[in-house]
Amino acid sequence: MVFSSLSFLFLFLPLTVVLYYLCPWRRWRNGVLLVASLIFYSWGEPKLLALMVAVSLAAYVGGLLIHRGRGNVRRAWLILTICLLVGNLFAFKYLGLFSRTFRLGLPEIALPIGISFYTFQILSYVIDLYRGKIRVQRNFFSLLLYVSSFPQLIAGPIVRYQTVEEEILCRKENLDDVAAGLRRFILGLSKKVLIANQVALVAETIFASSEAGSGALWLAALSYTLQIYFDFSGYSDMAIGLGRMFGFHFPENFNYPYVSHSVTEFWRRWHISLSTWFRDYIYIPLGGSRKGTGRTMLNLMVVWGLTGFWHGASWNFLLWGLYYGLLLIVEKTFLAGVLEKVPRFVSWVYAMFIVTVGWVIFDLTDLSLLGKILGIMFSFCPTDWTALLAQNASLIWLVLFVPVGVLFSFPVARRFMAWESAAGVAVRNIVCCVLFGLSLAMLVYSSYNPFIYFRF
Repeated sequence: MVFSSLSFLFLFLPLTVVLYYLCPWRRWRNGVLLVASLIFYSWGEPKLLALMVAVSLAAYVGGLLIHRGRGNVRRAWLILTICLLVGNLFAFKYLGLFSRTFRLGLPEIALPIGISFYTFQILSYVIDLYRGKIRVQRNFFSLLLYVSSFPQLIAGPIVRYQTVEEEILCRKENLDDVAAGLRRFILGLSKKVLIANQVALVAETIFASSEAGSGALWLAALSYTLQIYFDFSGYSDMAIGLGRMFGFHFPENFNYPYVSHSVTEFWRRWHISLSTWFRDYIYIPLGGSRKGTGRTMLNLMVVWGLTGFWHGASWNFLLWGLYYGLLLIVEKTFLAGVLEKVPRFVSWVYAMFIVTVGWVIFDLTDLSLLGKILGIMFSFCPTDWTALLAQNASLIWLVLFVPVGVLFSFPVARRFMAWESAAGVAVRNIVCCVLFGLSLAMLVYSSYNPFIYFRF
């Protein structure tokens, strides 16, 4: 089940909210949320629900052993728990890739939805517990609620246990939070349905066409760049909004990344919960930038290789991660100073060019097709627009969504959403109602509703 489905909007969510707020006590409300979350996950993955529960149980027992252990014994329990969690992720997500690559003949294993997200959340719990940043969770069902909470279970943001430790049992819901959460959810839904789904058709159609030349492929690359932003940031907005409706305050995951003037700035604004997770749990423990230039470069390549592989069991993701690792090294060593001196427009064009090419690498899992498309993009091969549009007549109006996406990838609506006067609140609520109506109409009209990060 995804948030942008009619079954979620008209059945699952209303029923969950009503049952949740009918309960007078916190533990009952947590029970409703836990049961709803398990149903939400099992809706699409009934056979693999037991896996998520088992992994949560392993983290629960590991946490208790880490809490009770001393010295090297405590460290040994941490290492064992991490090995179990990472080993589980590797077996389900990457064993098939290595089996196909090296022809090991191992059977294919279905990829559990959201396994990368909930594994990283559980890892944050056991590592922060070992570091003394949080208290041990003695109630298994409270820990399971943290892991399985449906707003952020499938695609984040990656919520660290430290963020919601107090809110699991001590949060206080209020009408203002519910209203703000609902508005945030609607904005995310409209980003997903009204923009991401439309530009997705442009990218998908052109990338699959034999008539596409350089110009068309650059249009497809731009469309995919917009699709992945509005798709994923829209989902994050919906998750944050839903969390707030139930009294949780999840961290922001995007901060208008396409206004960036460098790759470094882009990764401070894009998928913030992931980049900070790798920084705090991988990059800094490896030594960060404290052990000389050579070690810093190695640490960056290790982190970005892992970041690439985290996204998917395909070699193009590793290539994508190393691509960014190399670019960040270049910026750290000498390019950052140059970017500060050139006109802001030039540095922005540089950053967006890098990001757009990067998304092409990210999107195309077939390396031979990736090489072919990149070759055409940089060859100035003309596009037969007449033939392309004859085969795909809908492109004519779908392309109109591209400038809309470009416009709203900038913070043009930020001031509007922060308008707190009585008139401003009224206008904002009306706009949200209109956006919700348009989103529902689009969902009813079209069955095309992909979600990129669903596969991670």
